[in-house]
This record gives sequence, structure tokens and C-alpha cells, in this order.
Amino acid sequence: MKPGRLAAAALAIGLPGNAAAGQQSRPVAAQVDRFGLTGLLVQGGIATGTAPRGTTLLSLNGMPVSFAADRRFLIAFDRDAAPTATLVARLADGGEIRRTLAIAPRAWDISRLNTLPKYPVPRPEFDRVRPGELAQINAARAMRSDSQGWRQTFLWPVTGRISTLFGSQRIYRGEPGAYHSGIDIARPTGTIVLAPADGVVILAAATPFTLEGNLLMIDHGMGLNTAFMHLSRIDVRPGQQVRRGQPVGAVGRSGRATGPHLHWSLKWRDARIDPLLIAGPMPAAD
Repeated sequence: MKPGRLAAAALAIGLPGNAAAGQQSRPVAAQVDRFGLTGLLVQGGIATGTAPRGTTLLSLNGMPVSFAADRRFLIAFDRDAAPTATLVARLADGGEIRRTLAIAPRAWDISRLNTLPKYPVPRPEFDRVRPGELAQINAARAMRSDSQGWRQTFLWPVTGRISTLFGSQRIYRGEPGAYHSGIDIARPTGTIVLAPADGVVILAAATPFTLEGNLLMIDHGMGLNTAFMHLSRIDVRPGQQVRRGQPVGAVGRSGRATGPHLHWSLKWRDARIDPLLIAGPMPAAD
């Protein structure tokens, strides 16, 4: 999550106005210097920082933010994040350091499909199995590990053509679908998928989920987690520690997928993050 890579990623995704070239530097340098933030303060963005000395409680928009023994912390902003966020450090002496962060907006790819239903699976069957699948996903996201992967520079789990960008959304016969929560990378079935950073496996689906197919989730610490969807196989088990660059599975087309690809999504608490802003521009495929 180095500044240069984040700026390059901003240019690659075409942030509006001066967001790529200037807006991310003004909030970081001018507004939040006491917190030492590095990153992009944009919708779908992520930043790391250092809590001021003497901090006993750190919060973002009133919600506690964990910080490590060296006072390092991580925050992120959802795809639909509000224009501002408030970061507050409460100090041992009773004082308070407060900063209002300007969160840059982004334009999203919206397409309207007037001939397709929202769910192409039999509705009764979907309604029967989906609650159990969501319960597994929510239970996994509630898990916390002491992994230090959140401190690392993330790598792309596979390299290839990006077929769908983060944040895009389809409108089915006037009914909005959920926005695309990650990024799709088109690769042949069997292409090896690597862990983007150190972490602990929090979910390895025993059977394919209705939408996600063979689903793998990895916790990177500090509330940051990865989800890989549509895998042809999963090569790790729940509770296993994985290292950055370690093979964890293979690309497939399980679940709701029209062709083989990897769907990679990142989430910090309830905020969904654009992988382009944490891994940087896509390198050339091997």
C-alpha cells in the first residue's frame, strides 16, 4: 500500500476531477498530518496511519478502530461512503484530536439489462439455501486473527484481463442488483491463485455456494479480509495460516459465473474496498 502505487491505481481507474492527481494528497498531507495517514481517501479506498502518542481510543465515525502496539492502524471507505468521515483520537490526558476527512467521490459503471431477471436461479431453491450460506459468510467475517498481512504490500492473486471493475452495477428490468463488490480477472480454469498477503483462512466452502461457488476467505488482521469466488478448487483449510504468494486454490467457474474467472473482493469491517487501490495497476500476465 505504498503511496506511489496508490496514486498510479487512482490514475488507472479514472477518479473524477483532481482525485487521482491532487485530492488524495491534500487530505492526507494537510488535514490528517497528526495521524500520519498514507493512502487514498476515496470511495473504495484504504489508508494506514499512526495514532498520536497517548491515544487510548481511536474511532472513525464513532466506531472504535483497533491500533497495534506501535500505534499503527488501518481504515477504509465503502464504495458508497459519505463525502466526509471523522477520525478521532482520545488521549490519556483527557484531550482529543479530531480530523474531518474529505472522501473523494467516484463515477461507477452502471448498465441496464431490461431483458434479464435479477436472479437466474430457481427462486424457491435460492431462498431455501441462501440464508445458511450468508450465515457462514457473516460468521467468517466476525472472526479476528492477529495476522500482520494488513501491513504488507498486497500482490495480485492472479494476473490477467480485468473483465469487471469494482463498483459496477447492473439494473435488471428496473430492479437494481448489488454493485460488484470486487474485481473479476479472466483466466483459464486451473490457473493457480496466490494469497495476496499473509493471513488466516476463515472460510473454505465445503460445497459450492449458490452465487459464490467455491468460496475462500482469508483474514489479514485489523478487520481486513479477502474473498475469492468461483474457484475450481480450494487448497487450504479453515484455520490455516497462509503466506503472501502462497498457492491457495485455482480459478474456476463454480457458482453464478458465465466463464472461468477469479472474483477477488476485499472488505474492512462493513466497507468494501477496490482491489486496484491496494494492489496497484495490474501487471502483465505470466
